[in-house]
Amino acid sequence: MTDKIAAFRALHVPGDPLILVNIWDAGSAKAVAAAGARAIATGSFGVAGAQGRADGEDFPIADVFENLDRILSVTDLPVTIDMESGYGADAAAVGVSVARAKDAGAAGINMEDRLPGVTELLPVAEAAARYRAAADTGIFVNARCDMFRGADAAKDGDALVAATLNRARAYADAGAGSLFVPFLLDSKCIGAICAASPLPVNILRGKGGPTHKELAGLGVARISHGHQPWAAAMAWLAAQAEQVLGGGEPDY
Repeated sequence: MTDKIAAFRALHVPGDPLILVNIWDAGSAKAVAAAGARAIATGSFGVAGAQGRADGEDFPIADVFENLDRILSVTDLPVTIDMESGYGADAAAVGVSVARAKDAGAAGINMEDRLPGVTELLPVAEAAARYRAAADTGIFVNARCDMFRGADAAKDGDALVAATLNRARAYADAGAGSLFVPFLLDSKCIGAICAASPLPVNILRGKGGPTHKELAGLGVARISHGHQPWAAAMAWLAAQAEQVLGGGEPDY
């Protein structure tokens, strides 16, 4: 397992990003792996949605690991799972939950710096303590920083970049393996973060934002697709069902 964690860590190369088309179950993992993926990553929104659950740790942790076990049974690729806020009320509890993920066979986790249902970010020291507890298990930790969530990068970009880099340094000191900055489409801010971050940077691909090639040029080391593959699949299914139930023929 240590070799798989090391292999996953090595895929995070600034300028040659690891592209993750996030999946939600074993079937979607098989499809993405067959397409040539170098690693498999779940997205909590799709994982929960596929079971009729809401995002935000509404999906029970026992089910998280059952889903992980099924995914691992169909692929030999490194698998990283979205553990939302770490499934723990405090750092010690986070450590216990993340240790379970590592013992179950995950090579990495994604973890947020705010709690479920809360808009405000955790204080830096508290978030860093939770990341340290996760990283101390030996698993690869993708430390998500929600500084740009709901923010105006065009107006407040410089301040947001500075605040993000402050957290990046704290999260790096805590042992995180990479920095995830979602909800950021501004090329200038992405480039500034990549240039100064002590951690390889993960960006969420978004419509209207930089392309994969442009993100690579900015120094991004990992590109995630998050909830978008699941949402697109569900939108396609709903459209096909409406077409068929309305008396038409499907496109499949």
